[in-house]
Amino acid sequence: MKLLLHACCAPCSIYPVRSLREQGFDVMGYFYRSNIHPYTECLKRQQTIAEYAAKIGLKLIIDEAYNLEIFLRNAAFREGERCRLCYYERLRTTAVKARRGKFDLFSTTLLYSKFQKHDTIRAVAEAVAAEVGIAFHYQDFRTGWNEGIAVSRQLGMYRQQYCGCIYSEKERYFMRTSNRQDSESPSE
Repeated sequence: MKLLLHACCAPCSIYPVRSLREQGFDVMGYFYRSNIHPYTECLKRQQTIAEYAAKIGLKLIIDEAYNLEIFLRNAAFREGERCRLCYYERLRTTAVKARRGKFDLFSTTLLYSKFQKHDTIRAVAEAVAAEVGIAFHYQDFRTGWNEGIAVSRQLGMYRQQYCGCIYSEKERYFMRTSNRQDSESPSE
């Protein structure tokens, strides 16, 4: 069966691609980059996934659109819903691409990360599958978390430190610098 796999980045693709291939799926990757900030980060991730795909013989579609304004407009004043909104945009785009490309089903490497909202991803993907009219393949790829990390380090891959959106970048780095400043302040 032909499966279009939304690939958020190369390190998160390692285990899902291997696992799906071992199950007999004909896997093609799809890198949708519209919500990766800043643009230079997006390009690093794109280059890494393209290099990895070439290395393992994975056909890869790179969506050249960079429509970050759509996400920002949708998330403004609804920051608490930002992950669900992002998942919806990524997964709906993947499902439409899969249906038009005559794939049998779609899935996502977002299901690999221990830091993503797994149940929300699954619920959004299942709703999108019904909306678009294509099957969604659910698999909990978190079981391969350690393997994916080990292989990505062994290959010397670029490993990002946040999911991609500007909100997560702030959470990752602002908290780190805030905590550092707090620990460096003289105690009273």
